[in-house]
Amino acid sequence: MTETVTSRLNDVDIEAVGGLVQAIKDDASKAKTTWAARVHWKGAFASEARVRSFEPSQSDEPAALGGGDTAPNPVEQLLGALGNCLAVGYAANATVAGIELKDVRVDLKGDIDLTVFLGLADGYAGFDSVSATVTIDSDAPRDQLETLHATVLKSSPVGHTIGNAVPVAITLA
Repeated sequence: MTETVTSRLNDVDIEAVGGLVQAIKDDASKAKTTWAARVHWKGAFASEARVRSFEPSQSDEPAALGGGDTAPNPVEQLLGALGNCLAVGYAANATVAGIELKDVRVDLKGDIDLTVFLGLADGYAGFDSVSATVTIDSDAPRDQLETLHATVLKSSPVGHTIGNAVPVAITLA
């Protein structure tokens, strides 16, 4: 299907998204946004992140890394953030394309060598690689799903952020 959907499909309010698109077309400065979080250390390896007015999301390390294993650790949350961003991209772009989604699953994994994190060496402490497998349940033809997939990969903010060198400035107040 190539027509643009103007009602709810995939439980997405496409009119709201269309309103944002039109607002940005009318005033390009509205495309520039800033997102924020505040993290508070709770003791040991536990912390919580507050975003807007939501309940805080908890973070901890697994017991094998000295934590209490009470919540996902930061690298697991990063994988989750990528998967969530991709899911949003599939829902939004499928809806615009008129593709009904029955289910979308994103399975992610990443490899990290803990040597630098544990202070045993200098170097790179991040993921060596991240992989994601997307499973889409839809009656849409395979070529439409491949086009959808390509569109999502070209427009994922989290995917682009972790897939490219992004300047990060961390200062001590």
